[in-house]
Amino acid sequence: MRRPSFSLPSWLPVDGYILALLGTVGLAALLPASGPAATVADGASTGAVSLLFFLYGSRLSTREAMTGLRHWRLHLTALACTFVLFPVLGLAARVLVPHVLPANLYTGLLFLCLVPSTIQSSIAFTSIARGNVAAAICAGSFSSLIGIVVTPLLAALVLDGEGAGFSADSLVSIVCQLLLPFLAGQLLRRWIGGFITRHKKLLGFVDRGSILLVVYSAFSAGMVGGIWSQVSPLRLLILVGVLAVLLAAMLTATSYGSKKLGFHREDRIAITFAGSKKSLAAGLPMASVLFGAQAGLAVLPLMVFHQMQLMVCAVLAKRYAAQAAEEAVAPDAPAVSGRPAADEAAVGAGSSRG
Repeated sequence: MRRPSFSLPSWLPVDGYILALLGTVGLAALLPASGPAATVADGASTGAVSLLFFLYGSRLSTREAMTGLRHWRLHLTALACTFVLFPVLGLAARVLVPHVLPANLYTGLLFLCLVPSTIQSSIAFTSIARGNVAAAICAGSFSSLIGIVVTPLLAALVLDGEGAGFSADSLVSIVCQLLLPFLAGQLLRRWIGGFITRHKKLLGFVDRGSILLVVYSAFSAGMVGGIWSQVSPLRLLILVGVLAVLLAAMLTATSYGSKKLGFHREDRIAITFAGSKKSLAAGLPMASVLFGAQAGLAVLPLMVFHQMQLMVCAVLAKRYAAQAAEEAVAPDAPAVSGRPAADEAAVGAGSSRG
């Protein structure tokens, strides 16, 4: 007789990476890097992020990127959600200060709204949901590249007086840390692309490890500077609620907005995941440059939002996949866009190839 084994429900979006992030924050709280150790940690995190964007560049096929430009309406929609709608909602949240959110947490919330979209998780969730994966690859990559310049410029406009130290030097620092390694990866892709593809699972640990290093460095600086004493547990709980509302608003806007704009199902899925998410990998190094010692508190909303979006989008992607399976079983059912489901699938397959 087999012994019963305990397993978590399939609908429960538990990710070991979330536990690793929480453990890293706990390590920074118990053993923060200070003095020479902080210098080493900062240097290691900077190098790790540069390596991360180098790998991003080496993975993106130039042909794939050029083909993705054909979906310019899709990419403009996703970029508008990331760099227009998000900042507008962030500015509107200013009414929450000081009664709901303190000024320091609001600054982090506003910075979150300026950060580019994700690459890997947008691709993963779009694939699970049976959406336009090619479009998700290009949308995430374009957002990250444009965000290297646009995010600091938006920060200069909307974070003036909010504690961000934007300058031409900070923009140059961000470009050197993120854009140049990405371009180097693109240039060397011809020679190393095959190796990257064969070892993508192993290199995935480099992706996640680099983010953990940046999180440890930022939160260590916060512990040494004593900035965590400025935020009470109640304020943190309220922040979680505010971020939940923000995520719900963006998921609703991207889903229903893309439907109203006439996109097909596969494209709507790509827009939903690319337009509603924020990149921890890009946001953390930008925050360390813009906020300095205050970066730990400034990235707290981004970290919370990042984990929240992973959990919620995991459930949403499975729901989209289930819907796609039901439509495949019943091909005569009317599609969302008003076409027969078989025609809709054919159009979606064509858009995925484009």
